[in-house]
Amino acid sequence: MVRDYLIIGAGPAGLQLAALLERAGRDYVVLERGDGPGTFFTRFPRHRQLISINKVNTGYTDPELSLRMDWNSLLSDDPELLFTRYSEEYFPQADDFVRYLADFADRTGVRVDYGTDVVRVSREAGVFTVRDAAGRDWRARRLVVATGVSRLNEPAIPGIELAERYDEFDTDPASFVNQRVLVVGKGNSAFETAEALMAKAAVIHVAGPHSLKMAWKTHFVGHLRAVNNNFLDSYQLKSQNAVLDGTVENIEKTSDGGFRVTFRYARTAERLRELLYDRIILCAGFRFDADVFDETCRPALVIDGRFPEQNSAYESVNVPGLHFAGTLTQQRDFKRGTSGFVHGFRYGVRALYRILGARHHGEPWPSRPLTAVPEAIADAVVARVNRSSALWQQFGVLGDVVTVDADRATYQEEVPLEYAADGGLGPAAHRFVVDLEYGADHDGVDPFDVTVPRVTENDVEHAMDSSYLHPVVRHYRDGVLSATHHLAENLENEWDIPAVHHQPLAAFVKACLD
Repeated sequence: MVRDYLIIGAGPAGLQLAALLERAGRDYVVLERGDGPGTFFTRFPRHRQLISINKVNTGYTDPELSLRMDWNSLLSDDPELLFTRYSEEYFPQADDFVRYLADFADRTGVRVDYGTDVVRVSREAGVFTVRDAAGRDWRARRLVVATGVSRLNEPAIPGIELAERYDEFDTDPASFVNQRVLVVGKGNSAFETAEALMAKAAVIHVAGPHSLKMAWKTHFVGHLRAVNNNFLDSYQLKSQNAVLDGTVENIEKTSDGGFRVTFRYARTAERLRELLYDRIILCAGFRFDADVFDETCRPALVIDGRFPEQNSAYESVNVPGLHFAGTLTQQRDFKRGTSGFVHGFRYGVRALYRILGARHHGEPWPSRPLTAVPEAIADAVVARVNRSSALWQQFGVLGDVVTVDADRATYQEEVPLEYAADGGLGPAAHRFVVDLEYGADHDGVDPFDVTVPRVTENDVEHAMDSSYLHPVVRHYRDGVLSATHHLAENLENEWDIPAVHHQPLAAFVKACLD
C-alpha cells in the first residue's frame, strides 16, 4: 500500500498536521516511536517548567486575539482544545502539556501508530519507504518529518565525553552540594540548569563562545528568557557564580576524581587558563538526527549540520517530496522568528497543509473576494493586523496577500512571505503583502533606556523608523517590489486610528494602483 502521506513524529507539529489532514479526509498515518504523543516533553525540559507563555486572563473575548498570548495550544475548531483549560500557570509544567497533547490526539481522531521506531528511510521511483524496528515497511508518495531536534548537540571538544549530558544527568540539586560546577552552553537549557543548582552548588560557571543575548532585547524567544536569568543576578552581585565568555579547549580527569578544564577567554589579557571543577554538564542544545536516511534521500543539512535545508515550501532542497514540520522549520528563520516554537510553527504547519493541498489536491490557497478599491483594501488589511494571531506570532515570516487584477481583488491569509515571493501563488499584476515586523535595528536598542531617541507611538511621519512591532505593507508590480508602507507603531498594538493608520494606507494603495 502506498499512502499519500507518512508523518514521522507525534509531537505537537505532527499532531497539528495530522489533525488538518484528518479533517480533510486525506490518506495519511503518523509513526511515533513512543507509547503516546509528545514523548519529548515527558523528558524535557529536565526541570519540567516550560518557558512558553500561558496567559489565561487576557481580557479579550475574541479567541483569535487570545491566541496571541497562548503559546501552547494547537489549532482546531474545538473550543475545548485550548491549553489554557489545562493549566493557569503563566509558565506551565511540561506534564500538563503532555496531558493536553494526549487529549488533542484523542479528540481529533488522528491516526497514529505508536511504538513504531523508524530505523531507515529510503526513496525509489518517487516513493518513500520507511522501515521500522519490527521490520515493517511503510510507503508513501510524500514524507513529512516532525521529529524535532532530537539529538544532543555535542561540540568538538577533546574530553567532552567526560561531561554529564543535559538529557541524562541527575537533576536532584542535593547531589551538587558544595561542588564546583561548569555548565557548557549559554542557552535556556544551560541557565535553567544553573538556576536549579544555585542553592546547593558552591560555584557555578556557565560558559560559551558567544555573547549572551537576552530575549527582551532581540525579540527572539529562544535567547535567554527572564524566567531563567536569576543566575545573572547572582553573577553580577558577586555570589560565587559567573558567566564565562570563551571556549572550552580541553577537558581531562584529575587524580581526585574532578576535572581540569583548559579555557580560552574571549576578551581578557589572560587568554588561557586552567579551571578545576567537580562536575561538568553539557547543555549545548539539540540538533536534527539524519542517521535514518540512506543515500537515496539523505537531506542536505545547514547551520553546522544542525538542521535540514529547506525551500519556501518547507521541503528539502535536494529530496523532492520530503517536507519538514515543527521546530525543524526554524532553519528558514533561524534565531529571528518563532518557527522553532509551538506558538510559531502551529501556523507554519497550517501553511504547509495549504501548500500540499494546492500542489497535490487541486485546492488553491483559501481566498475571499474584495472590492478592488483602495479604501476596501485598507479596511481589510487594518482589520486583519488588529486581530490575526498568525501574523502576530509569525512576524516577518507569514503575511496576508491582496492580489489585484483589473477590477477584481482577492485576500489570502497567512502565506509564508518567501513562498509568495517565489511565485507560489502564481503571477499577478498587483500584489500587496502585509506582515508584522520589528524595525531593522530593534536588536541593537536597549528597550529600557529612556535616553535613546525613539519613534513615538502613532508617529505617521517616522513610521518607517519604528523599532517596535508594527505592520508593513509592500506592493509588488508583476512580481517586482515597487513600494513599501509602514503603519505607525502603537502601544496597545491597535492600528485602527483613521487619520494615523487607515487613511495613509488607503492613499498608499491608491498611488500603487494608479
